[in-house]
Amino acid sequence: MRPYFRQAKSLGHLLQLSCKEWGSKTSHLVPTKGDFHPISYTELWARVGQYAKALQQLELKKGDSINIYSENSFDWALTDWAAQTLGVITVPIYPTLPSDQAQYIVKDSGAKIVFCGKDELKNRIGEMPGVKTILLSELKVMAESCVQDQAEWDAHIQQVSLEDVATIIYTSGTTGNPKGAVLIHGGIVDTIANIRESIELDENDTFLGFLPLSHVMERINGHFLPVGLGATLAYAQNLASIGNDILKVKPTVMLAVPRFLEAMRGRILDGVQSAPPIRQKLFKAALEQGTTKFRGGVAPLSGILDKLVGGKVRERLGGRFRFFVSGGAALPAHVAEFFGAFGIQILQGYGLTETTSGICVNRPKDSDYRTIGTPLKNIEMKIADDGEILIRGKCNMICYYNLPEDTAAAIDPEGWFHTGDIGEQLANGKYQITDRKKDLLVLGNGKNVAPQIIENKLKESIYIGEAVLFGDGMEYICGLIVPDFDRVKAYAEKAGIKTQSDEELILHEPIKKLIKSEIDRINKTLAPFEMVKKHVLLAKPFSLETGELTPSLKVKRRVVKENFKSEIASMMRAQ
Repeated sequence: MRPYFRQAKSLGHLLQLSCKEWGSKTSHLVPTKGDFHPISYTELWARVGQYAKALQQLELKKGDSINIYSENSFDWALTDWAAQTLGVITVPIYPTLPSDQAQYIVKDSGAKIVFCGKDELKNRIGEMPGVKTILLSELKVMAESCVQDQAEWDAHIQQVSLEDVATIIYTSGTTGNPKGAVLIHGGIVDTIANIRESIELDENDTFLGFLPLSHVMERINGHFLPVGLGATLAYAQNLASIGNDILKVKPTVMLAVPRFLEAMRGRILDGVQSAPPIRQKLFKAALEQGTTKFRGGVAPLSGILDKLVGGKVRERLGGRFRFFVSGGAALPAHVAEFFGAFGIQILQGYGLTETTSGICVNRPKDSDYRTIGTPLKNIEMKIADDGEILIRGKCNMICYYNLPEDTAAAIDPEGWFHTGDIGEQLANGKYQITDRKKDLLVLGNGKNVAPQIIENKLKESIYIGEAVLFGDGMEYICGLIVPDFDRVKAYAEKAGIKTQSDEELILHEPIKKLIKSEIDRINKTLAPFEMVKKHVLLAKPFSLETGELTPSLKVKRRVVKENFKSEIASMMRAQ
C-alpha cells in the first residue's frame, strides 16, 4: 500500500495527496448526454479548488455546517470534497425525504446553507430562519468563475485536523426522529486505510456508484474510498440506466444492497422465461450445476454449462467485474447462491452509520456468503453476554449530535459501541448477524424468535415480495405478506384468472392457496415455534410515502405495526 494513506491529516489532505500521486489518471467518469466523460485527478483537484473558493465567497468557514439535499451527481461530490478541504461540515439529506423530515435535519444540524439538486427539493425546504437555499447548479456557475489562491487554500487545508468533525449523517430512524451520527476526519481516513489494507482494492479498480451518497455506505466506500485509492469512479445516470451504464463503464466493483441484487436476479429470471425452450433448459441446468458447485458439491457438467450460460451472464457486467459488496441488510442465501452459480461473487459486509460504515466484511479469497466475514484491520469486535455485537475503534462516531443521553447509552465507558444487533462468532472466526436486538419476538411460551431469518426465507419464494412477522405475547408467529405482484399476475394469467386490481387479485382463492403453499413449504424448514401459522396478504408494497420504509429501504416495524394494526389484530383473534 502506498504510504500516503496513513500520512493524511484530514480528508482534504488525503484528496491533495491522492491528486498529486495520480495526476493524469482518470478519477471520475461523469455522465454526459448518455455517455461518460473522463476527469483526471489533476482536473479534479482544480475543480474542487473552484468549489472551495465558491463556498468561501458564500462566507462559509471551518466549523460551519451545510446540507446537501440532492440526487447523486458530480456536483454533489465536488461540493462535499470542497467542504472537507475547508473544515466545513457536510450533512447530507436523502432526496426522497419529505419536507418535514428534511426541515428537521436542517434545523437540528444548524446548517447555514442547503444545497439542493432541483427546484422541487428547494421548495420542500421553503423559508427557514437563518438558512439559505441554493441550487447545486447555481453553485456550479459560481465555481466556474472562481480562481483559487493555492497558497491560501493550502493554509485552510492544513488547519483541518483528524480530530475535526467531517460530517454528521442522520440515521434512517426506524423508530422516532433520526439521530445525527458525528463522524470525524480521523475516523473516515482510518477506515479508508483499513479497507485498503484488508481487501484487494487499488488504483486499478473502477467503481460504479448508484446508491445514494446520502447513505453512509456509498459516501464512505463509494465516494471517499475510490479517490483515496487512486481508483476510477463513475456515477450511474439513473436506476433505469444501470444495465447500459455497466456495459459502458465496465466496472470492477459495485456496492449494492440486497434489494437491488434481488431485483437484478428477478430481471434475469424473467428474461429467461421469455427465451426459447432450449435456452430455458440450458439456463436451468447451468443454475443447478453452478449452485451445486458453489455450495461445494460435485457438479460434473458445471464447466461446459458455465461456458454456454455463465459467461453470457457475466458479460452483462462489462467483462472486468470482480465482485459486489453487499450491505445495509442481510444478504439472502438464495441471492448469493444464484449469482455464485454463475461465478459472480458477492462479498457480504456489515457496518452502521455510527461505525463509519463497513467494519466487517468477507474477503475475495476467503468468503462465506452466510456470514459477514471478519473485522477490518484495527477494528475490535466482540459479542456481549446477551449476544449483542460491540465495536471499538477509530471508526466509531464521537457522539450523537446534541443527544448526550443517547450517546452514553450507545457508547460505554470503555469505548465499545453497542450496535443493537444480535450475532455470534463461528469457529472459523467469521461473524453472523442473527437479528436486531429490539426486533426479537418473545412468544407467549417464552420462546425467542429472530424474525429476519424467517422473513428472508419467505422472500426466497418468487411469489413473495415482502414479509414482516409479529408474535410478541402470542402463541405463534403471524405475518403480513406482500406478494411479488409481477410474478403472481403472470401465474394468474396462466391460470385464466382475470382481475382489475391488486386488491381483487389477492382475494382469489387460487392466489391465496399459492401463497399459503409457499409459506407451508418454508415452514417445513423451521422449528415448530418458528412456523408462520397465520398471515394476511397486503395489496400494496410498503413505501417511503407511507412511512413504512426508511430512505435506505429498511422496514420500519413500528410504523408497519401501527398502519396494519387491524390486520394484525385479526390474526391474534384467530388464536
